[in-house]
Amino acid sequence: MTATVTLPIRPKPERTLFDVAVEQFNIAADVIGLDDDLRRILSECKRELIVHFPVEMDDGSVQVFTGYRVHHNLAAGPGKGGIRYHPDVTLDEVKALAMWMTWKCAVVGLPYGGAKGGVKVDPKQLSQNELQNLTRRYTTEISALIGPYSDIPAPDVNTNPQIMAWIMDTYSMHHGGVAVPAVVTGKPIQLGGSEGRNEATGRGVVFAIEEAAKVMGLDLTSATAVVQGFGNAGSTVARLLTELGCRVVGVSDSHGGIWNSRGLDIAAVLEHKRRTGSVINFPDAEAVSNEELLELPCDILVPAALENQITEENASRIKARLIAEAANGPTTPEADQILYDRGVVLLPDIYANAGGVTVSYFEWVQSLQHFYWTEQEVNDRLKAIMTRSFRAIHAMAERYHVHMRTAALALAIQRVAEITRLRGIYP
Repeated sequence: MTATVTLPIRPKPERTLFDVAVEQFNIAADVIGLDDDLRRILSECKRELIVHFPVEMDDGSVQVFTGYRVHHNLAAGPGKGGIRYHPDVTLDEVKALAMWMTWKCAVVGLPYGGAKGGVKVDPKQLSQNELQNLTRRYTTEISALIGPYSDIPAPDVNTNPQIMAWIMDTYSMHHGGVAVPAVVTGKPIQLGGSEGRNEATGRGVVFAIEEAAKVMGLDLTSATAVVQGFGNAGSTVARLLTELGCRVVGVSDSHGGIWNSRGLDIAAVLEHKRRTGSVINFPDAEAVSNEELLELPCDILVPAALENQITEENASRIKARLIAEAANGPTTPEADQILYDRGVVLLPDIYANAGGVTVSYFEWVQSLQHFYWTEQEVNDRLKAIMTRSFRAIHAMAERYHVHMRTAALALAIQRVAEITRLRGIYP
C-alpha cells in the first residue's frame, strides 16, 4: 500500500511596501505604454547599502544597529531623500520610499533622483548623547554615498534639524573640517537652513488642497477636515486649514485621536500636546482610535501618519470627498480603486507632500550659492510649483481617465524615462 504524502501548504508571501510601489509603477507604465527596457531599468533600485555599526551607550555597553541607504534612480540628478529612525525600518520599506522619491521629485520638476535612508532604532529610548553617537557613526558608514552633488539627505520620521546638523558636521569633518552645508537639507537656519523649510511639507499639502478644492467646487471656508497624525506635517496642515476657515473636527497621534463635530481649537490642541506629549485627553473632545478617525464624517481627510492606513478593508467606509496624503504610502492600490470608483478625489503622496522636498531643493540651491531667500520668497515659489504641478497632473488624469495617483506617476515616469532615454546606457 502506497503511503499518502501530504505536502505542507506554504503561506502566501506577504506583500512588501516595495511590491506596492512596483505595482503602482506598472499600473502607470501601462497607461503611457512604457517599453519593456525602460520598465526593467525603472522598476529596480540602482544601489542598496546595508550597514551594521556599533555605538557606545552611556553605560559603557556597545549596541549594534542596522542602517540603510538606497538610491533608486539618479538619472535626473543627485539622490534626494530623508533618513528615518524607527524600530520597524526595513530594506523593502526604504527601497519603496526611494522609488517614490524619484517620482516625487520628477512630478514637481526637481533635478533630483530618488534616495532614502533609515536606521532600525527607537530613538525615544536613546539619550541625546547616544543619539548623536548613532547619527555620526551612521553618517560615516554611508559617507561613500552622500555628498552635495551625489546624495543629499533630509529629515524624515523621528529625525530633525539637529540630526541634520550632526550629519553635516560629520561629513564636513571628513572633508577638511570646512562646513559643507549643501550635503543635507532641513538643517538649522544658523547652519544654512532655509526659511519656511520646517512648515514646507504641511504648507505644500494645503496648497494642493486649495487647487483641488477649486476644481471640485469645494468651499474651504465651510468645509470640515480630519488629520490623522499630528506631527510636524499634520499639525501644520491642521493649523493652516483653520486659518483658511476650514473646521478641523478630528486629529490624532500615535497614542490615539480626538474628535469634536463643532471643530477643535487647533492652537489649544498644539499647546496641550506640547505640555502632555499627546493629543489624547484634550478637554472638550471625544476619544477615538486612529482607525475610527479615518472614517469620521468630513469633507477633507489628511493621512499624515504611516503607511497602509487606507486599505480595501476600510476604503468603502471613508466619508471624505477629498483625501490629501501628507504621509508616504498611506493608501494601498486596492483602496485607490475603491475610492476612485466612489468618486473620492485623492491627492497622492508623490504630489501632495512634495512641499518638503521642493523647499529642500530651495535650501540646497541657497546653500550651494550661500545666498539666502526670505520666507515669503520661499512660500511664493512653493505655491507656484504646487499649482503648476496640480494642473499638469489633473490634465493627465483627464486625458487618460485615471485617478490622480496613476496620473501623477504617469507624468513622473514619463519625465524620468525621457531623461534616461536621452542619456542612454553607459558604457
